[in-house]
Amino acid sequence: MRDRLIVALDTDDGEEIDWLSGTLMDTVRWFKMGFQAFSALGMEAFPWFEQNGHKAFVDLKFHDIPNTVARDVGMMTKHGAHMINMHASGGSEMMQAARKSAENATAKNSIPMPILLGVTVLTSIDETGFQRNFGSERGLTKQVVYLAQLAQEAGLSGVVASPLEIEPIRKACGDDFVIVTPGIRPKWASQGDQRRITTPAEAIQRGADYIVVGRPIIEAEDPLAAAKTILEEMKGA
Repeated sequence: MRDRLIVALDTDDGEEIDWLSGTLMDTVRWFKMGFQAFSALGMEAFPWFEQNGHKAFVDLKFHDIPNTVARDVGMMTKHGAHMINMHASGGSEMMQAARKSAENATAKNSIPMPILLGVTVLTSIDETGFQRNFGSERGLTKQVVYLAQLAQEAGLSGVVASPLEIEPIRKACGDDFVIVTPGIRPKWASQGDQRRITTPAEAIQRGADYIVVGRPIIEAEDPLAAAKTILEEMKGA
């Protein structure tokens, strides 16, 4: 299960990141860098993670014109990102350009292809908020599935979606489509600003390939103990 738990390093404090990653080094395989962590670590993070046997999920949620996103995804691939995401709402052309850029970077540099993910609907948005903010004729779940199918057609590896949408995505996109689920909250952790959530065990039971956990681990009094507890919950599923 340590290969399926991604710890989100959601802080811009370089010393804290160094301490957290060192503390969790023998327990966690994946670390996620959002804007906060990436602003502190920069490109130097990639060789450090590689040297210590870890995998890096670049969570910068790229969303721009196809040429710009293709350039950025290609650069992250070249430097050693193992997982990269972009907003699926950027459209097919954008996602296709990103995939082609990653493929070119892997071929040119003889490196593995990263897992490319389309971000569907943020887990901080519930059905009421979705309808209020987007006014879509589709409900929230149907929109998530629509974006997942769009990402699959564009050649991406999978999507980022809440654990509540795993089953309909599986039905629409199949078992080989990668589903990464944030919005994970153990029963002993605060919900915070997340809305569409489950526990770690429930996410695994529903069929998540990877789960992303940030605050319940990095803000815990004992992050290592928290990570181990979550791994045990996942194994119990």
